[in-house]
Amino acid sequence: MVELLAPAGNLERLKIAFLYGADAVYIGGYEYSLRANAINFSIDELKEAVRFAHDLNKRVYVTVNIVFHNKDLDGLKEYLIELAQIGVDAVIVSDIAVIEVIKDNHIPLEIHLSTQASILNYESALFYKELGVKRIVLAREASRKDIKIIKEKTGLDLECFIQGAMCTSFSGKCVLSNVVTNRDSNRGGCAQVCRWTFDINHESEIFSMTPKDLNMSIYLKDMMDIGVNSFKVEGRMRSVYYIATVIYEYRHLFDKIKSNTLTECDILYSNDIINRCANRESTHQFYDKLPTHEEQYYLGRDEMSNQDFLGIVKGAKDGLVWVEERNYFKVGDVVEFFGPNMEPKTYQIHTMYNESMESIDVARHPRMQVFLKLDTLLPENTMMRLKVFDKNNYL
Repeated sequence: MVELLAPAGNLERLKIAFLYGADAVYIGGYEYSLRANAINFSIDELKEAVRFAHDLNKRVYVTVNIVFHNKDLDGLKEYLIELAQIGVDAVIVSDIAVIEVIKDNHIPLEIHLSTQASILNYESALFYKELGVKRIVLAREASRKDIKIIKEKTGLDLECFIQGAMCTSFSGKCVLSNVVTNRDSNRGGCAQVCRWTFDINHESEIFSMTPKDLNMSIYLKDMMDIGVNSFKVEGRMRSVYYIATVIYEYRHLFDKIKSNTLTECDILYSNDIINRCANRESTHQFYDKLPTHEEQYYLGRDEMSNQDFLGIVKGAKDGLVWVEERNYFKVGDVVEFFGPNMEPKTYQIHTMYNESMESIDVARHPRMQVFLKLDTLLPENTMMRLKVFDKNNYL
């Protein structure tokens, strides 16, 4: 099994992730999740998420991966039983206490070990296998050699991050947030202190210690060949546009690998799309070597958010494409639409209307309802963005 695994901070993002090609999603409930600042899912929303996924023959994993203090154990058994009754496909855990509660109470939940456990060797993986863990989410710091040996020695399902933010510390071992802001990074409260910039002196010199993002697109085929089962995108707090863009591009690369038609041009184009969407430079970090200063931001960085994301198609009305606007666009702009099961389509905007069907030249209010006259209707949830890259230029 090879799986493309997407993050989802709420139901809207979950549905977008599946529509754009994810095989599974990982989500958090209101309790025990390391993304406390995400919207997350109530029990009723978890039920809806599982129903939606299973209707598509896809999977939902729920994070129960904080580092537990004594008081956190209150209500844990009942919560895990409820997750099992809902029908979640697995829980992602980091604390042995959670595994023991599942085993001691015979709760029918598949167990995946979180990256917070920082697994980098096969002996640790075998230890958790004996405890009943089916899948190991390897530490982001795992090299190709590490992954290959762990697979050969354990036979476990392996899940690896392929896209997203990196930790300055080893995954799951950071207490910077605790010390600086009194927010516990290992219980869902990380303030991302490693992304701050610090004054060195009074001459405007600054220091930062932020890793560049992870991007494994050039190694997907190699990772499949050495036995990686699940390819994980980070970002439960990311936007619907980010999730749609990244999952769409990785789905495209996966399908190209499957059909043995992947080219360097495909990878270069997808990289440019993903990197522009993420606003940070990316690299493959630990996979083929130890990172150097080239994989870090030491002297500051520029993370200006672009305004490429223009809107989401909501449907059609009177032969017009109905778009909910997210960023400014106007008549004359060259835009691109991309969506589930379709190749990107380029249009120049010539005619558009407001909700009253009055002709307008510009859309400048977020969430404004705009109607475009195009030569074809587009499916609901298609994304609209500025046309920045021309795929023909990569051929």
